[in-house]
Amino acid sequence: MKFLQPDNWVSPKGYANGVSATGRQIFVSGMIGWDEQCQFHTDDFAGQVRQALQNVVAVLHEGGAKPEHIVRMTWYVVNKVEYVAAYPEIGKAYRAIIGRHFPSMTAVQVVALIEDRAKVEIEVTAVVPE
Repeated sequence: MKFLQPDNWVSPKGYANGVSATGRQIFVSGMIGWDEQCQFHTDDFAGQVRQALQNVVAVLHEGGAKPEHIVRMTWYVVNKVEYVAAYPEIGKAYRAIIGRHFPSMTAVQVVALIEDRAKVEIEVTAVVPE
């Protein structure tokens, strides 16, 4: 895996501008902040992020992948202000679950998610070296 950063660009914080990778691809559907029984345990934004990231890692594990194989993440959030306010706690959860691995990322605010109680949905692409 190679992180792509043009020489004269300011380095982004918490993500990569691009990633190049070769290997077996794994695509993880959007994971939300409920557990394996489809039950929410919190309405706290950072708490839902923590659970969604745990769900991502569980699916990756099923495919023989680890967090460090993630090359791309897309975050869908229903409230940008709440998302930004939760940055410190999101960062703690991210580092605890994903580690200090920062793939290419996109975050977008959406009107709603399919599950009414969901505040965030995280979609992932991973590439496992062969």
